[in-house]
Amino acid sequence: MRQLFTKKRIVITLCTLVLAALGAAGTVGYLTFLRAPTNPPADACADGRPRGSGPVVVAAGASMTQGTLGRDWVGDLREMAEFQGYEFVNAGDNGNTSADLRGRVDSDIVACDPEMVTVLIGANDVRNGVPVEEYRDNLTAIVDRIDDKTSARIALMSLPPLGEDLDAEINHELRDYNAVVKETATRTKADYIPVNERFTDHLRNQGGRTAYDFSFTTAYLAATKHYLLGRSWDEAARDNGLELFVDHIHLSDRGGAIVTDLAAQWLSSTARTAKNQP
Repeated sequence: MRQLFTKKRIVITLCTLVLAALGAAGTVGYLTFLRAPTNPPADACADGRPRGSGPVVVAAGASMTQGTLGRDWVGDLREMAEFQGYEFVNAGDNGNTSADLRGRVDSDIVACDPEMVTVLIGANDVRNGVPVEEYRDNLTAIVDRIDDKTSARIALMSLPPLGEDLDAEINHELRDYNAVVKETATRTKADYIPVNERFTDHLRNQGGRTAYDFSFTTAYLAATKHYLLGRSWDEAARDNGLELFVDHIHLSDRGGAIVTDLAAQWLSSTARTAKNQP
């Protein structure tokens, strides 16, 4: 009888541990991949332009903008004293390509009637092998639609490197997409934010390079360290031999700070220009 009781207790304990592990895994999965960003268009712009009196800024993009995996640079802008009163709408969506963003321009950008829009899209196009000309068509259509339907000032952000090995094949491919970003900004008279250039300068001044090796497992483990163990995104990055990315794609605290700084400079400059106009 005692032996049977002991076996039952072991089984119950094991089942409890398994359920706890599954619960923890599910929590990390939800926080990282499934939950919406802070103040998404579906909430902020459901009834049209947000009701606050300050400028509306829409940050449009994919997971690097959504900020649930890696540093939330849009959230950091929201907390800056100089932008108090601004309405920051996070239109980042995990896994999006330029075609995906093109398909939701009206609902997630135009519907908000913004004064300013940042666009950071294309990393998934590079990773998925989307032809450069198709990327060009999508990016142009995104800018043209915003320009046609709103009076917003638009800034196109160049794409950060994929991983920290600047000589990796994927970063050679990335250059063609970034050339499209810069050319599109010039042709459409959008502003250009040199994210790639700032990241590249930083990495060239550093020592070793960790080969590009993104995987879902790498991303999930980084998120687990952050959400379950309370480690910073910088600590998760260091565990993978990286500095600016937690998993070769998504931003560490240090990488996020670079994007925040560049975006803040553009927002401040745009606001000053608008104020000085008659």
